[in-house]
Amino acid sequence: MCRSQTYNLRRNTSLNKEGGKLGIFEKYLAAWVAMCMLLGLFLSQYFPALSTAINSLQISGISIPIGICLFLMMYPAILNLQLKELRKLMHNPKPIVLTLISNWVWAPLVTAFLAYMFLANHDQLIVSLILLGSSPCTAMVLVWGVLADGNQEQNIINTSLNTITIMFLYAPIVSLLTGVQNIQIDRVALLLSVFVFIGIPLVFGYISKKYVISRKGEIWFCDIYRPAVGKIAVLALLTTLVVLFSLNGNVLIQHPEEMVLVSIPLLLGFGIVVGFNLFVTRFAGLRYREAIISVIIGSSSHFEIAIAVAISLYGLGSQAALGTTMGLFWEVPIMLSLVYLGKRLHRKGFWKND
Repeated sequence: MCRSQTYNLRRNTSLNKEGGKLGIFEKYLAAWVAMCMLLGLFLSQYFPALSTAINSLQISGISIPIGICLFLMMYPAILNLQLKELRKLMHNPKPIVLTLISNWVWAPLVTAFLAYMFLANHDQLIVSLILLGSSPCTAMVLVWGVLADGNQEQNIINTSLNTITIMFLYAPIVSLLTGVQNIQIDRVALLLSVFVFIGIPLVFGYISKKYVISRKGEIWFCDIYRPAVGKIAVLALLTTLVVLFSLNGNVLIQHPEEMVLVSIPLLLGFGIVVGFNLFVTRFAGLRYREAIISVIIGSSSHFEIAIAVAISLYGLGSQAALGTTMGLFWEVPIMLSLVYLGKRLHRKGFWKND
């Protein structure tokens, strides 16, 4: 972990205890997402040529502007990778193992089951849920962990481990779960997407991190560079949402039931996975600060990679892209609610006393 990072995490946690202070983006993330959706719908009706022109800038079927935005969304998450922290895995492996089981077994299976149950004959929406359920989060969970006053060392270890394992497990699990009902996806494109949207940012992030630290120092990297890159990633995410909804605008306005349809298994899936993780961490005898991190990471998804892969497989104006975007829309308020639920359960003695 960055030498200044531990201090900053503790400082942020202290602020949260005193007044629950968040950055403007984190505090109103759900509102920003909703506003981008509405703006995209507005543009689709009154300025349809704009989004069409943006989407026309392509190379081999890949939108150049959206490709840049997706890279900028992924790059900051890669900067959270802390290989040195992985050496501490054996100090307290139980919460790490429980989180990995939720991320790579329980969450994908529950999400796929609900997708097949509620979204029959909507193959792209089914794939969108599988993409979400099979992608453990590596970025926003750092924010939720600080808000919940969880074990930040465990948070860094888990997110670093997820960053590495997603490279090798994401494509096989998505292929396996889509193959259960013989849903046809381009598996070569899936592997290529993992390489482009995870592999390239991973290599670039590692090299740029080494370079910046060698030139400016670790404290400058942690306190200045990474927060600045994170703000650029926010703009890239919001821009992508605007374009997504501008291209899907006519379909959504004419068929709003699609958003409701995909939201039902999404919300049920969140509820089941969160409930499972709450009780597993309790029966495993975890203390609050370890348990809440396991629950948060084990219940959230890496919506950036899910959106990127959906666009790569089906295109910007696809149902799959819409479905993964709805995952982002619902995850933010659910994770914030989980932070407050965790604190309340802690006060009630739900987990082992610290």
